[in-house]
Amino acid sequence: LLLLCCTEEAAVIVSGLKNTDVFVGESATFTCELSHPGVKNVQWWLDGSPLHNNLVTEISEQDGMIHTLTLNDVACHDSGTVTFRAGSLISSAKLLVKGILLLE
Repeated sequence: LLLLCCTEEAAVIVSGLKNTDVFVGESATFTCELSHPGVKNVQWWLDGSPLHNNLVTEISEQDGMIHTLTLNDVACHDSGTVTFRAGSLISSAKLLVKGILLLE
């Protein structure tokens, strides 16, 4: 007997964002796992600005529960707070982009 979940059980964050340090030119990946799929109004932010899928910003979703943000070719000015929001759920983490010191 397969019982479908009919109640609007509130999803929870199983695994939140982790602080990430990368060097200039690298990519930074943030992952947030929810307890079940179907959460509406999923949005990623960097320092309060909404992020959208493009060449630099890759936003993906697996099984409706694992949400991933990859920022490619990061620069120093990309350092800040990355926020994942799904409905009323919020997870945040710091992105630190480190410059590369060239020693003579």
